[in-house]
Amino acid sequence: MTKKSAGQLPISLAVAAVIRRIPRGKVSTYGAVAEAAGYPRNARHVSKVLNQVPGLPWQRVLGSGGRISLPGEYGFEQRFLLEAEGVRFRGRRVDLAAFEHKFPPPRRPRSSPRR
Repeated sequence: MTKKSAGQLPISLAVAAVIRRIPRGKVSTYGAVAEAAGYPRNARHVSKVLNQVPGLPWQRVLGSGGRISLPGEYGFEQRFLLEAEGVRFRGRRVDLAAFEHKFPPPRRPRSSPRR
Protein backbone atom coordinates (compact mmCIF):
# COMPACT_ATOMS: atom_id res chain seq x y z
CA MET A 1 0.00 0.00 0.00
CA THR A 2 1.35 3.42 -0.88
CA LYS A 3 0.87 6.56 1.14
CA LYS A 4 -0.90 9.45 -0.52
CA SER A 5 0.81 12.79 -0.31
CA ALA A 6 -1.18 15.44 1.55
CA GLY A 7 -1.92 17.18 -1.77
CA GLN A 8 -3.80 14.10 -3.03
CA LEU A 9 -6.05 13.46 -0.04
CA PRO A 10 -9.79 14.00 -0.64
CA ILE A 11 -9.85 16.93 1.78
CA SER A 12 -6.90 18.55 -0.01
CA LEU A 13 -8.47 18.10 -3.43
CA ALA A 14 -11.76 19.58 -2.19
CA VAL A 15 -10.03 22.55 -0.54
CA ALA A 16 -7.92 23.27 -3.64
CA ALA A 17 -11.05 23.19 -5.83
CA VAL A 18 -12.81 25.69 -3.55
CA ILE A 19 -9.81 28.05 -3.52
CA ARG A 20 -9.74 28.02 -7.32
CA ARG A 21 -13.38 29.22 -7.34
CA ILE A 22 -12.57 32.48 -5.53
CA PRO A 23 -12.75 35.08 -8.31
CA ARG A 24 -10.25 37.84 -8.94
CA GLY A 25 -11.00 40.86 -6.74
CA LYS A 26 -12.69 38.75 -4.04
CA VAL A 27 -11.39 37.07 -0.89
CA SER A 28 -12.41 34.38 1.55
CA THR A 29 -11.27 33.17 4.96
CA TYR A 30 -9.58 29.91 5.91
CA GLY A 31 -12.71 28.85 7.80
CA ALA A 32 -15.11 29.68 4.96
CA VAL A 33 -12.96 27.74 2.49
CA ALA A 34 -12.89 24.70 4.77
CA GLU A 35 -16.66 24.84 5.24
CA ALA A 36 -17.33 25.26 1.50
CA ALA A 37 -15.11 22.24 0.85
CA GLY A 38 -17.29 20.17 3.17
CA TYR A 39 -14.82 20.10 6.06
CA PRO A 40 -15.97 22.63 8.66
CA ARG A 41 -13.59 23.25 11.57
CA ASN A 42 -10.58 22.31 9.39
CA ALA A 43 -9.30 25.82 8.67
CA ARG A 44 -5.73 24.85 9.52
CA HIS A 45 -5.70 22.29 6.73
CA VAL A 46 -6.44 25.09 4.24
CA SER A 47 -3.06 26.65 4.96
CA LYS A 48 -1.36 23.27 4.43
CA VAL A 49 -3.02 22.96 1.02
CA LEU A 50 -1.93 26.49 0.09
CA ASN A 51 1.66 25.51 0.91
CA GLN A 52 1.58 22.18 -0.93
CA VAL A 53 -0.48 22.76 -4.08
CA PRO A 54 1.21 25.06 -6.60
CA GLY A 55 -0.70 27.55 -8.69
CA LEU A 56 -3.48 28.38 -6.25
CA PRO A 57 -4.51 32.03 -5.80
CA TRP A 58 -3.14 32.01 -2.23
CA GLN A 59 -3.44 35.76 -1.80
CA ARG A 60 -7.25 35.52 -1.79
CA VAL A 61 -7.41 33.48 1.44
CA LEU A 62 -7.31 35.47 4.68
CA GLY A 63 -7.55 34.99 8.41
CA SER A 64 -10.75 35.58 10.34
CA GLY A 65 -12.19 39.05 10.04
CA GLY A 66 -10.27 39.68 6.82
CA ARG A 67 -6.83 40.00 8.37
CA ILE A 68 -3.62 39.02 6.65
CA SER A 69 -2.08 36.34 8.82
CA LEU A 70 1.21 35.94 6.96
CA PRO A 71 4.27 37.49 8.62
CA GLY A 72 6.62 40.13 7.28
CA GLU A 73 7.31 40.34 3.58
CA TYR A 74 4.78 37.62 2.74
CA GLY A 75 2.04 39.71 4.32
CA PHE A 76 3.15 42.79 2.40
CA GLU A 77 3.18 40.78 -0.83
CA GLN A 78 -0.32 39.46 -0.13
CA ARG A 79 -1.65 42.97 0.47
CA PHE A 80 0.07 44.26 -2.69
CA LEU A 81 -1.42 41.45 -4.81
CA LEU A 82 -4.90 42.00 -3.39
CA GLU A 83 -4.74 45.76 -3.94
CA ALA A 84 -3.62 45.08 -7.52
CA GLU A 85 -6.85 43.07 -7.94
CA GLY A 86 -8.87 46.04 -6.66
CA VAL A 87 -9.47 44.77 -3.11
CA ARG A 88 -9.68 47.61 -0.58
CA PHE A 89 -8.61 47.54 3.04
CA ARG A 90 -9.99 49.20 6.15
CA GLY A 91 -6.86 49.67 8.18
CA ARG A 92 -5.12 46.30 8.35
CA ARG A 93 -8.14 44.23 7.30
CA VAL A 94 -9.90 43.66 4.00
CA ASP A 95 -13.35 45.23 3.78
CA LEU A 96 -15.17 41.89 3.88
CA ALA A 97 -18.59 43.50 3.49
CA ALA A 98 -17.56 44.57 -0.01
CA PHE A 99 -15.00 41.95 -1.09
CA GLU A 100 -15.85 38.63 0.57
CA HIS A 101 -16.74 35.85 -1.87
CA LYS A 102 -19.86 34.05 -0.69
CA PHE A 103 -19.87 30.38 -1.59
CA PRO A 104 -23.25 28.85 -2.42
CA PRO A 105 -24.59 26.60 0.33
CA PRO A 106 -23.63 22.95 -0.13
CA ARG A 107 -26.26 20.90 -1.91
CA ARG A 108 -27.76 18.10 0.06
CA PRO A 109 -28.18 14.81 -1.76
CA ARG A 110 -31.76 13.98 -2.56
CA SER A 111 -33.15 11.07 -0.67
CA SER A 112 -34.53 8.29 -2.81
CA PRO A 113 -38.28 7.75 -2.63
CA ARG A 114 -39.41 4.89 -0.44
CA ARG A 115 -41.22 2.06 -2.08
